[in-house]
Amino acid sequence: MLLNVEKLGSEVLRGKSEPITEVTDKIRSLANDMFETMQKENGVGLACPQIGINQRMFVVIADDDVRRVFINPQIIRTSEEQIDYEEGCLSVPQVWENIRRPKAVTVQAIDENGKRFVLEADGLLARVIQHENDHLDGILFIDRGDAEFAEKTKAQFLKRAEKAALKKRQKELKAKKIEAKLNSKK
Repeated sequence: MLLNVEKLGSEVLRGKSEPITEVTDKIRSLANDMFETMQKENGVGLACPQIGINQRMFVVIADDDVRRVFINPQIIRTSEEQIDYEEGCLSVPQVWENIRRPKAVTVQAIDENGKRFVLEADGLLARVIQHENDHLDGILFIDRGDAEFAEKTKAQFLKRAEKAALKKRQKELKAKKIEAKLNSKK
């Protein structure tokens, strides 16, 4: 099932996510829906806050094409070496910025079968893990870049949201006028 992806400005994206206490069929189903949504949106990772749920889980399919579910992840090590890479986000569409992050990470988490694992990752996989893990703490990639860029992006999305809200109100008013007209003819 395709899920709605929350956009910049949504409060859920800024909340701290709660741990998942039990891996159930409902959690596995949610992970599958997240994979489906992520792939439909051409993403490589998707975290629960991005679909309006403040739980500590994200899914990833990086450059090795392996489907990975991370439940209650913790980054336990990062490399000293840092690299810049252009990042984007399904919750901040059509915006990209070079972000400096550790080149490699070690993460421990629980998979969709309830088994604990430790993964050492580098390159794109390490970056995606860090990006998605940030979502679980209410951090967006724009927060890790240039402050001026972040403020400009937030303002741009606020304008978009205001424009969309105005358009929605106008549409609702038009529908009410049509309904009133139809009711007056009865």
